[in-house]
Amino acid sequence: MRTILLTGPGGSGRTTLAAATALTAARDGTPTLVLSTDRTDTLGAALGIQTGPNPVSVPGVPHLTAWRPDAADRFRADLTAFQDRAKNVLDFLGASRLDPEELTPLPGAEELALLRALRDAALSEAYGLLVVDLPPTPQALALLALPDELRRYLRRLLPAERQAARALRPVLGRLAGVPMPADWLYDAAARWDVELAAVTAVVEDPGTVVRLVAEPGPAGTDAVRAAITGIALRGLRADMLIANRVLPEPSIDPWLASVTAQQRKALEDWPEKYALPLHQVPHLGRDPRGTDDLVALRAPGVNRTTATVEWPVTDHLADDGVLVWHIPLPGAIRDDLDLVRRGDDLVLTVGPFRRIVPLPSALRRCTVAGAALREGELRIRFAPDPDLWPQTR
Repeated sequence: MRTILLTGPGGSGRTTLAAATALTAARDGTPTLVLSTDRTDTLGAALGIQTGPNPVSVPGVPHLTAWRPDAADRFRADLTAFQDRAKNVLDFLGASRLDPEELTPLPGAEELALLRALRDAALSEAYGLLVVDLPPTPQALALLALPDELRRYLRRLLPAERQAARALRPVLGRLAGVPMPADWLYDAAARWDVELAAVTAVVEDPGTVVRLVAEPGPAGTDAVRAAITGIALRGLRADMLIANRVLPEPSIDPWLASVTAQQRKALEDWPEKYALPLHQVPHLGRDPRGTDDLVALRAPGVNRTTATVEWPVTDHLADDGVLVWHIPLPGAIRDDLDLVRRGDDLVLTVGPFRRIVPLPSALRRCTVAGAALREGELRIRFAPDPDLWPQTR
């Protein structure tokens, strides 16, 4: 199974392009599911149908299914189940239970629903392609980082090794005067860890790619640069840049001629700045509605090649006495870059994006000797720590 994640700046038309991409694949005979979590049914408007909490087949298009998971229902079910499992603790604290009817989704519930739907669709093995309409790029990258972040929190708050001390819990509970975490809490943490790992596996699979949708022009150019840097920082693979709503050749209308000239400049610059295929989608002169309009957009098909993003470590010990970690960050600006080492992790910040990355095993026995940003690549130099590095005679 392959997965295409579509994102871009707000208002770039990514939901329409997600629908058009899914339609193109389905017309080629690939069983395809297109996912979206917009509260308003923009996906259904593009397809000319109504989408909702249950997957629905698109009439007249075999192999195409659309799904807009309902975050509210899943949130109520999860919180109700949690209250059932935590009944003893809640009763001890004198807490009153919340009824399902009074629960409303918290911020972020839509994103969690999308991740869970992505995992469920992948595990179902019913589709050859998943097309995911992600939120605007900053929110999308935070969403894709969420499984790893939550797993890290769980490992810190409920480390698995503490579960082994079951015999001590009653004693500790009497000493502390409060109930100690029960087995169900650790079991729940283990279950959440497995579920989050399944989402991470889909996102990091070699068959998963990111497609960036933007309107060509000054604002689109700024958004593309930031997005490509953020995608690279997350270790994701971008396979295509889609220029949406491209106007035809210059018109006699001075305003249209000016806008078209801005678009042409961006379309010339983007392939030179970024090593990505550029696909142009024409402006139809109206908002696309229905499958006929989606076909007219001529959305790109599925790229069948697979690849992974590499962050290699090269050995320069003989010449310079260092190991060099190469991290590709196209579009990054030196003034926006910040590095902090914390134990065996590297906290890497690029503009508005931040990621905590575990150091490769060899670099954990080294100290940071410097870093440089050259030609869109961050090169961090590590010098072996004499107290930790194996000595040779």
